[in-house]
Amino acid sequence: MSVTVRVPAKVNVQLAVGPARPDGFHDLANVFLAVSLYDEVTVTPADELRVTCEGPDADLVPLDRTNLAARAAIALAERYGRGPDVHVHIAKDIPVAGGMAGGSADGAAALVACDALWETGSSRDELLDICAELGSDVPFSLVGGAALGIGRGEQLTPLEVGGAFHWVFAMAERGLSTPAVFREFDRLGEGTDIPDPVASQELLAALAKGDPDALAAAVSNDLQPAALSLYPDLAGTLATGRAAGALAALVSGSGPTTAFLVRDPESASAVAEALRSSGTCRAVRGASGPAPGAGVVQATGA
Repeated sequence: MSVTVRVPAKVNVQLAVGPARPDGFHDLANVFLAVSLYDEVTVTPADELRVTCEGPDADLVPLDRTNLAARAAIALAERYGRGPDVHVHIAKDIPVAGGMAGGSADGAAALVACDALWETGSSRDELLDICAELGSDVPFSLVGGAALGIGRGEQLTPLEVGGAFHWVFAMAERGLSTPAVFREFDRLGEGTDIPDPVASQELLAALAKGDPDALAAAVSNDLQPAALSLYPDLAGTLATGRAAGALAALVSGSGPTTAFLVRDPESASAVAEALRSSGTCRAVRGASGPAPGAGVVQATGA
């Protein structure tokens, strides 16, 4: 049999970053919103663990055991005392190395798919525990919707969202390494007093009301200066989207994908066209949120 799971991308509508901890991580107040750009991960029984990938920038996706989807299969198999003998096929549509948690999404999707394939019957809490072991963004990819993540971002509290928010995403010409962006954040903040991260109450209220204007006034990303320092051309992309009428423009997570909050689908079309014709980005996509988390979309019997 085979199991296919669909999993969404995310945008950080707030990413507040605290000072580096002794373990090298940073405490976060990370407000996630899942959006309607999806990867699909299909698992089928195999003689040994194997990963394949198709879609935009598939050549940049590791196909060995460092891939989060492979690591998810291994982690679940170890928990239940079995071999991770599956073929994991990833159909990519979430940008690779783009700050939209594509790798984390694939890890969550593979976990859900293997759980269904092997009929392990894992509880949601068990799956979330494995997600947290795999990476900071993986638990949210499982949950979807909207959530506040604290700690490294893996300790989630679901958030109420009062309506759909419309976005345009501009994909950059190259990727950015998340660890490199955090190192640059530390370098830029050296010698300054970095406050502990706290979720914006104005932002949470805007999400709950479904108010795009209020959300636009409250979005923030503490990693944006670091991403712009490493990739200065992103400033031109952000300026283009603002000039075209976006309510807010920001780097998504650690970047380099840039995110533009718009009022409605018509505004999204205008901003997308301006970005496409500007020459400041490689590709442009529209999406809306919140979107559901990782879920089975197809299961076929042997």
